[in-house]
Amino acid sequence: MTMRKAIAAMAICGLVMAGVVGLGSATAQQEKAKAKRKGEFAKLKVKPVTKAIASLIPTKGSDVKGWVTFTRIDDRVEVRAEISGLTPGDHGFHIHEYGVWSEDGMASGGHYNPTDMPHAGHDAEQRHVGDFGNITAGENGVATLVLEDSGVRFFGPTSVLGRGVVVHEKADDLKSQPSGDAGARLAVGVIGVANPEEK
Repeated sequence: MTMRKAIAAMAICGLVMAGVVGLGSATAQQEKAKAKRKGEFAKLKVKPVTKAIASLIPTKGSDVKGWVTFTRIDDRVEVRAEISGLTPGDHGFHIHEYGVWSEDGMASGGHYNPTDMPHAGHDAEQRHVGDFGNITAGENGVATLVLEDSGVRFFGPTSVLGRGVVVHEKADDLKSQPSGDAGARLAVGVIGVANPEEK
C-alpha cells in the first residue's frame, strides 16, 4: 500500500468512527430527553377521565334542553340523559363530529363515525360510534335514557371528548344512510370532562 492510500484509508476510518460516536451521542441525548419528559409527566397530578357531560342547548325556535352524562364503568360507558321540551314520541339521539352549537345545529357536522361504519341502531354489530338510536318522550315532553355502550371512549382515536350530542326532530329509522332521516336538530351539547365526584 502506498503512503497516499494509507493516509486516505486512515482518513476514512476516522470519519466512520466520528459518525459512530456522533450517532451514539445523539441517541444518548434523545434517551436522556425522553427520560426527562417521562419524569415530568409522572409529576403531573392528572387523573384519567372517567366521566363526561354535555349540556344540551336549544337551537333557534326550539325549547328542547337537557343534559347527558357519560360514566366509565370497567370496559364500557354508561350513558344517562334527561331531555325536556320534546313532542311526545321518538327522537333521534346521536353523537356528532363537532362540539359546536349553531342556530340550526348544522355546525355539529354529521354523525361521529371514525371507524367508517354504516348508520344503524345502537344494538347493531356495525354502526357509527355516535349511533345511540332514539330517545322517547312522554306526554309531558320529557325523555330519559340509560344505556351502556362499549364503543364510547375518553381517549384515543375514537374519543368522544369535544364532540357534539344532538337531539333530532324526528325518529331515527335506524337504516337510512348516512343518518337515519331524523330531521332537524333541536338541541346541541358539547361533551366535556366532568368532575367524577359530582352526582
